[in-house]
Amino acid sequence: MSSKFWSPLVSQLEPYTPGEQPQVKGLIKLNTNENPYPPSPKLAALLDQAAINNLRLYPDPNNGGLKKALSDYLGVATDHICVGNGSDEILAFAFQGLFKPDSPVLFPDITYGFYTVYCSLYGIEYQQLPLAENFDIALDAYINHTANGGVIFPNPNAPTGIAKALDDIEALLKVNTESVVIIDEAYVDFGAESAVSLVAKYPNLLVVQTLSKSRSLAGSRIGFAVGQPDLIEALERIKNCFNPYSLDRLAELAATVAIEDVDYFQACCAKIIATREWTAAELTELGFDILPSKTNFIMAKPNTLPARELFTALREQNIVVRYFSKPRIEEYLRISIGTDAEMQALVAAVKSITAGR
Repeated sequence: MSSKFWSPLVSQLEPYTPGEQPQVKGLIKLNTNENPYPPSPKLAALLDQAAINNLRLYPDPNNGGLKKALSDYLGVATDHICVGNGSDEILAFAFQGLFKPDSPVLFPDITYGFYTVYCSLYGIEYQQLPLAENFDIALDAYINHTANGGVIFPNPNAPTGIAKALDDIEALLKVNTESVVIIDEAYVDFGAESAVSLVAKYPNLLVVQTLSKSRSLAGSRIGFAVGQPDLIEALERIKNCFNPYSLDRLAELAATVAIEDVDYFQACCAKIIATREWTAAELTELGFDILPSKTNFIMAKPNTLPARELFTALREQNIVVRYFSKPRIEEYLRISIGTDAEMQALVAAVKSITAGR
C-alpha cells in the first residue's frame, strides 16, 4: 500500500513486526517473552482514590519518584538515569542523540529487529557483524572496527538468549573509546551480569533495561537507561522535545513499587530460571539442540522435523511459540518460559507430535 500523501521516508520504511498477540482463549502463549507471573502484589494497593483523583494532573516530567527508587536499587545517582515509555523509546532517543552520523553503527546480524528499523527511520548508516558459528556475539570483530558511529547489542542477545561475560564487554570498552556503546539488557535479570557496574568507569557506556520482562510490567511500558550525566542529558533533551510526559502517573507508581519489591522480583526470576533449565533438559532428551540461555526463553532446534512444521503443529494444539524465517535461525523455535504447568504441556505436546519420527 502507498499514498500520494506519504513522505518519501514513509514509503521506504519496513516497520518492526512484533510477536503475534492472539486474542483467543485457551492458548498457551509462549511467543513474546512475557513473564508468566503477575507483577508485585503490592501493586494492588496503588489505585486508591487519591491516585484516581491525581489522574487529572500531568505526571512529573522528571519522574522523580521512580528515579529515586532506581537510584537506591542500582546504587547510582539520579542524574545517571533516564526513564521512558518502554526501553524501545529509550533506544529511539539514543539512536537519535548518541550515534555519530559519519560512520556506521555496529550491531549483530542476528539480534533485536528494532535496530535496523531505527537506523532506517533516522537515516543512520549501519553494519551488521556476523555472530560466531555457535551464535555467540563475536566481540573481537567489534574491537577491530573501532572507527564506528556507535555500538549496540543486547546482553543477553535476542533471539538467541546467549550472554556475554562482563570481562568481554569491558575489553571492548577499553578500546572503543570514541563512540557510544549501548548494552541493551532487556533480559539481564535471568542470569546474566549487568554492565551498570561499569558506567562509572566508562563515560561512553549506556545501559538500557526494561520492566517488561523480569518485573511483569509489559503492559505498562516502562524502560530506563543508566549512563554518565552527559549521555543522560542527551536523552532527556530529545525526550523533552518529543514528549516530556512519556510515562503516565499509574505507570510510574507501578514501576516504583516493582523496583522496591526486591524479594518478589527475585523469587519470580528464580522460578523462571528453574523452569527454563527443566524445559531445556526435557527437550534435549527429545533430541533438540538448545542454545545456552540466560533469558526467559530458549532457542530450540528440533532434529526430527522442520522447525516450521513443529511451529504449525504446536499451534494446532493451542500452543503458540515464535518462528523466524531468517537465515541460520530458521531451523530453531524461540520458546518463552511459562509456568511449570504450561511448559509441561509444551513438552507433552512435543512428545505427541514427534512420536515415531
